Amino acid sequence: MELIKKYIHMNREKGKAASQITLDDDFNVPDSKPDVIRLIQDKGEIKIEEINLTPGHIWLKGALKFQVLYRSDQEERKINSLTGELPFQESLAIDGVNEYDTAKVRWQIEDLTMGIINSRKLSVKALVQLSAVVDEIMDEEIVTDVQREEGCEVLMKTRSMMQLFHAKKDTYRFKEEIMLPSNKPNIREVLWKSVQLRGVETKMVENQILIKGEALVFVLYLGEEEEERTQWLESALPFTGAVDCSGCTEDMILDASYDIAAVELEPKPDYDGEERILHLELVLEMDIHIYQEEQIQMLEDLYAVNCRLQTEYESAVFENLLIKNFSKCRVADRMSIGENQEGILQLCASEGAVSIDQTEIVEDGIQVEGTVSVQLLYITSDDKNPLASLKDVIPFHHIIEVPGITGNSRFQLEACLEQLTTVMMDSTQVEVKAVIDLNSIVFEKNPIARLTDVSEEPLDMEALQESPGIIGYIGRAGDTLWNIAKENYTTIGDIKETNHLSDDVLKDGEKILIIKTVG
Repeated sequence: MELIKKYIHMNREKGKAASQITLDDDFNVPDSKPDVIRLIQDKGEIKIEEINLTPGHIWLKGALKFQVLYRSDQEERKINSLTGELPFQESLAIDGVNEYDTAKVRWQIEDLTMGIINSRKLSVKALVQLSAVVDEIMDEEIVTDVQREEGCEVLMKTRSMMQLFHAKKDTYRFKEEIMLPSNKPNIREVLWKSVQLRGVETKMVENQILIKGEALVFVLYLGEEEEERTQWLESALPFTGAVDCSGCTEDMILDASYDIAAVELEPKPDYDGEERILHLELVLEMDIHIYQEEQIQMLEDLYAVNCRLQTEYESAVFENLLIKNFSKCRVADRMSIGENQEGILQLCASEGAVSIDQTEIVEDGIQVEGTVSVQLLYITSDDKNPLASLKDVIPFHHIIEVPGITGNSRFQLEACLEQLTTVMMDSTQVEVKAVIDLNSIVFEKNPIARLTDVSEEPLDMEALQESPGIIGYIGRAGDTLWNIAKENYTTIGDIKETNHLSDDVLKDGEKILIIKTVG
């Protein structure tokens, strides 16, 4: 007796780990930079340069890259900036990982503190959360039918199963040029630059994944004029594009995430040779998984009336899509300057980032707790300190609705800012409003007993001859004709014909006659 089998292509979370590291070091101001008198603003990002996997461990090598805007000791060029980095190495332990696996690594700077030791040395402290997830792509074998022989009865069941159609990493590049307005002077030196993404969306179409969003660009620079005054420019650049994905269709399930792999924002000369163009090149690294949900008939059980079949089973877990949820959370708060801080004359720019601190599955939903980190750069009324910044963290709490979710479900969550609005209330307060996109995909895990093998043995004819040929049976709640027929070496068709039944389920207390097929 030969089983007919099929392979289900799927991926499974092999393991995950997280680690919190502290980076603490001194940084010497480069000789080409003037003395540091006062820090105005700072920001940092983690660049992972190497990921190596060995049995049971993930080894990470990278650096904290930071940017500092500061007040110098020069009277003519009061505002300056510098960049630097702190290298690090870290390992994460995950059982079962080997060198052939691939890991998805995420980072989050929970705190970045810059301080002045002296005019030529800064202290840099950062608390960084590193996390890694290792997925295993595998083929799970299922039995869909059997080459039947006479007297063999089979029980089939239709199950919804999600197959992995495609898994890949790809890149999306966006290039744009920004012309300075006619009322802005030429660029002598860029002091501070920022590129933020807003409202990034992905969508599956035929043979492609569409991506769209908006890049918010801010540049603070010294103008090419006698006074070399500080100038700034803001611009919102919408982008749309596509990533090729051969064979995909609109009805497939897309799970795509992205990271900013590289950003270049540099001045370049226009046709007249003047520095009046900002060239932006943005590279997004995309992690793409595409699934296809199928209704598959699976062989659950079988028996024969003329021989004894020994079946073997193994435990297996299959997944199907429970829900894709695109949820929004709105937060609002006010930020106030400190007692000894200069008053706000005009807002220049605002930057924001979303951090997820905790997620928990609750009844019919996912509870999310996190923060929005906001940093404002503004003009003051003090000529000695013309620029200042304001930082704050706004907490948020949100429940993503997921009917039917259980503690056994698996979910992935992507959070990003869709909007960040800052309005100056007076010289001491700013109103902040933010819209957070919380996009989740939830998979339902279905553990089953998977038939793997079957073997034939001869019937115990002596025992069969000693058992009665006709049995009276009274139905109990949950009885099925399959179980009754299998236990009594007969067929469902014979039981139905003998008792004039139209349904495969017996009612509680229903009486039937069972005539043994084997004589």
